[in-house]
Amino acid sequence: MSQILPITVSINGNQYQHEVEPRLLLVDYVRQVAGLTGTHVGCEHGVCGACTILFDGKPVRSCIMFAVQADGHELMTVEGLTDDEKKLHPLQQAFWEAHGLQCGFCTPGILMTLLPYLKENPKPSEAEIRDAISGNLCRCTGYQHIVDAARLATEKTHST
Repeated sequence: MSQILPITVSINGNQYQHEVEPRLLLVDYVRQVAGLTGTHVGCEHGVCGACTILFDGKPVRSCIMFAVQADGHELMTVEGLTDDEKKLHPLQQAFWEAHGLQCGFCTPGILMTLLPYLKENPKPSEAEIRDAISGNLCRCTGYQHIVDAARLATEKTHST
C-alpha cells in the first residue's frame, strides 16, 4: 500500500492542494493533476529541457523532481506568462515574430529558461543566449531563430 502525502503549491498564482503519492513526478502533477499541459514531457531524464518550469523563480526540470518537493513552493508554467489569453507575453511575441519555433515542442521549456535569464541579463550577447539555452534541445530550428527571438525580446523590452 502506497503512502499518500498532502501538498499545497502555488502554480501561476493559483493555490493547489492535493494528496499525492511520493513517487509522483512534478511534471506529471503539473500536467495530469493541475491540468496545465503546456509543460511538455520529453526525455524524462532531465536532459532535453522540455519540462522546464520555474520553481521559486528559478528554472528546473520538472521531470526529475517529485511533486512532494514542491510542497509550499511557487511554480510557474508557460501558461503563467500572461493573464490575457488574447495577448502574448513579449517573449512569446518575439518568438512569433522571429520564427523562433517550428513544431513548438521545446518552446515552453525554452521560454521558461529564458524568462529569468533575460530578466537578470537584459542585454546578452548571442554567445550568452546560446549558453543560457544550451540545456534545451530543439530538433527543428537549428537555434538561430530562437537566439534571434531572445535578442528581439530584449530589444523590445529595453528600447524605452
